[in-house]
Amino acid sequence: MHIPLNTRFSQRFGLASPIALAPMALAAGGALAAACARAGALGLVGGGYGELAWTQREYALAQQAADTGRIGCGFIVWKLDQDASALDWVLEQKPRAIMLSFGDPRPYARRIAAAGAELLFQVQRVDQVPMALEAGASVIIGQGGEAGGHGMNALHGRATITLVPELADWLAANSPQTMLLAAGGIADARTLAAVRVLGADGALVGSRLWATQESLAPAGAKAQAVETGGDGTARSRVFDILRRKDWPAPYDFRAIRNALHRKWESRLEASSYDEARAEYDAGVKAGDFTRAHATVGEAAGLIHDLPPAAQVIERMSAGAAEILGGD
Repeated sequence: MHIPLNTRFSQRFGLASPIALAPMALAAGGALAAACARAGALGLVGGGYGELAWTQREYALAQQAADTGRIGCGFIVWKLDQDASALDWVLEQKPRAIMLSFGDPRPYARRIAAAGAELLFQVQRVDQVPMALEAGASVIIGQGGEAGGHGMNALHGRATITLVPELADWLAANSPQTMLLAAGGIADARTLAAVRVLGADGALVGSRLWATQESLAPAGAKAQAVETGGDGTARSRVFDILRRKDWPAPYDFRAIRNALHRKWESRLEASSYDEARAEYDAGVKAGDFTRAHATVGEAAGLIHDLPPAAQVIERMSAGAAEILGGD
C-alpha cells in the first residue's frame, strides 16, 4: 500500500510535512510556532483566551523568526464572543490561517475571509461540520477525546480512530474540496501514518510539540509528562474549576491526573473550592506539579524526551513516510 505523506493540505499551505502545531494557550508561543514553520509545518500561535498583549508579543516573535506563509493563530470562540480584539489585531498582520475552536465560527467568518486567511475549524462531532462549512472553513479538524487540554467531555465526545474516518466519509460525500486534519493522540510516526490511513489530510499535533524545547510550558510540567504514561491522564472539570476558568458545557480538560486532581475529582459539586484553589495556586507558585497541572493528553505515553520541535517533526514525518511506503 502506498499513501503519500505529501497531501493536498501540505501542498495548499506550502508545507514539507502535513502537520500543524496545535495553538495551545500559553504554550504555543512565537518561538514554537516559528520552529514548526521553519521545519516545514504550519505554526499556529496559541491566541487561546484572547489576551491581546500576549498575542501581540508572541505572534510578532513568530513573524520575525519564520516564513510568514506558514504562520497563523488559533482562538477559543466563546472567549472571542467576549472580546475579539486579539483576533482583529492578528488579522491586520495578514496571517496564513486562523484556527477557531469551541463555539460558533460564523460571526467571525467574514472578517477572516476579508483578511485573506484560511479558516481552520475544530470539531468533536460530525454534527458540528455543517456550521463550520457555512462559515467557510477550508479545513476541518476532528479532535478526539484523547487530546490534551480542552475537548468535549466523555458523554458527548468521540475517539480519534472512529471520528476521523466518519468525518472523511461525510466530507467526501458532502464537501469533497474541504480538507481534514486529525487531532488527539498523534505523537509519533505510527500515529501520523495511522490518521493518513483513516482518511485525514494531515494532523494537528499538540502534546508531542508541547513537550519540546521551544514550548512555553513550564519545565517541571514537561518533565512530569516524560515520566507519565497514557494511563496517567484524565479528562474532567477539576483544573478548570481550580484555575477559575468558566468553560461552558460540554467541554472539559485533559491533564495529568496528579495528587490534587485525585483529591478533588470526587468532590466536583463541593459548595466551596477555596481550599483547593489555594492549594493549586501554591503549587503553581512553587512549580510543584503534584498540585499544579501539566496539560498533556493520552499521547503522554509516547513522549520520552524533550527535543527541539524540528526534530519531532522530522521524526514523525520521515517515519510516517516509510510506514506508508514513500513520500
